[in-house]
Amino acid sequence: MAHPVSVDIVADFVCPWCWLGKRNWDTAVASMSGVKLETLWRPYQLDPTIPREGRPYRDYMKAKFSGEASAQWKQMRDYLEAAAPAAGITFRFDDLEVRPNTLNAHRLMRWAGGQGLSDAVAEALFKAFFEECRDIGDPGVLTEIARHAGMDADIVANLLASEKDSKPVWEEEMFYRKLGVSGVPTYIFNGQFAVSGAQEPSVLVDAIRQAQASPAEADEADGETTA
Repeated sequence: MAHPVSVDIVADFVCPWCWLGKRNWDTAVASMSGVKLETLWRPYQLDPTIPREGRPYRDYMKAKFSGEASAQWKQMRDYLEAAAPAAGITFRFDDLEVRPNTLNAHRLMRWAGGQGLSDAVAEALFKAFFEECRDIGDPGVLTEIARHAGMDADIVANLLASEKDSKPVWEEEMFYRKLGVSGVPTYIFNGQFAVSGAQEPSVLVDAIRQAQASPAEADEADGETTA
């Protein structure tokens, strides 16, 4: 018997693998017509130590990928840039100026989820950062993204000016870290098993089919807040 499938996508919006993974996920879902799927985006900050105003991108990457690690980054970058066109995305790594703190972006996603706008806002956040080279830690940029997605920009701006939902986002992130999530994207199916990395659509389709064979567990993480 096929059951509904609940999928938690644990991701960060400055993670290029997460954008590639989202596009692969979209392709997988599009090929599974008739399957009842609930997708929930979950917060994960690759580097929560970055100040809220962000850091200069080049300085940050130079410190993070110095020495032998620079060759590793070049290899990853070459792969990502080669895979991007087939996924319909563009990475403009050379033009990025700010490595943002993404707490505010995850707060926005929490509010978007309450209005059924998670997918649209997630795509807009990835595009704004990697293709448009915008600072997605900036409340003004996030407010504009929210407005284009159909959210109330005034309400979002006021929420971002406060610390509304900062603690719940942190707590939700820690929940997934304690589950063992140490890299993103991570797809958790029915609260029972996980698939990590920007997997090909065929791998994600297989995971969806596996999840259909067993019922979902009750969701343990907090719900989402509307804006």
